[in-house]
Amino acid sequence: QVQLVESGGGLMQTGDSLRLSCAASERTLTSYTMGWFRQTPGKAREVVSARTWSGSSTTYAKSIKGRFTISGDNAKNTMYLQMNNLTPEDTAVYYCAVQVWRDGISRPEASPGEYDYWGQGTQVTVSS
Repeated sequence: QVQLVESGGGLMQTGDSLRLSCAASERTLTSYTMGWFRQTPGKAREVVSARTWSGSSTTYAKSIKGRFTISGDNAKNTMYLQMNNLTPEDTAVYYCAVQVWRDGISRPEASPGEYDYWGQGTQVTVSS
């Protein structure tokens, strides 16, 4: 069982930068996709960014492309989401997630249902 612990959320102002961290308890993961999602009240959880374990493939939602950067430190078992130039529209609960590949094959990275483990979520609030 993999446990993901997030940190870094908070109350920000428009234009600020913030880095979210997600530490994983499991050190034996081999092939996987890491993802960051966000959710606002009454709306479905949406993917923000996803990255393969090797870094060979990275995707971003159109709404945050150019402002957010996903990264991972395999030695620390930690993934990050660097968020720059925040706007009020970025206000949400942010979740990290891990999708463990089966038979070396990844699954759709934008679908929350395809992820196996989730963090508890961290609130990011951006004021205007």
